[in-house]
Amino acid sequence: MPRKGHVRIRENQPDSKFGNPDIAKFINAIMLDGKKSVAEKIMYGALDIAGKRLNLEPLEVFRKAMESIRPAVEVRPRRVGGATYQVPVEVQPRRAQALATRWILQYSRGRKGIPMVERLAREFTDACKGEGSSVKKREDTHRMAEANRAFAHYRW
Repeated sequence: MPRKGHVRIRENQPDSKFGNPDIAKFINAIMLDGKKSVAEKIMYGALDIAGKRLNLEPLEVFRKAMESIRPAVEVRPRRVGGATYQVPVEVQPRRAQALATRWILQYSRGRKGIPMVERLAREFTDACKGEGSSVKKREDTHRMAEANRAFAHYRW
């Protein structure tokens, strides 16, 4: 955070295949060591595989998967009078998208023994069906916010 001025939020350039800035952002998150072409192959391959399994368009698979993983509320720690409370707050759309991306990549990278294209395709498929690790993470986040609803008046 700068001391002066305002941070201007830059918009992502759309990706080359679908023209969607969210997919471009996801590709950038997949990318390791600046190897964007490898990340694009992984992403487009995973979307094609998941689309064939679900009989949907690849762009629709991505949209449905992100929708089912994107959290609506989360808990943030808030210190009040020497005690720290987990206060439920609504998640901003940009942060929700970032969390969904992070969770999908975290759990797909956690599946060892198969190529990344296949791991990511399985995670997308599971997310579209409403199951899988990343969907469970979202439900756990919502459950935690629901359990701490009594501290919602500490919201800032």
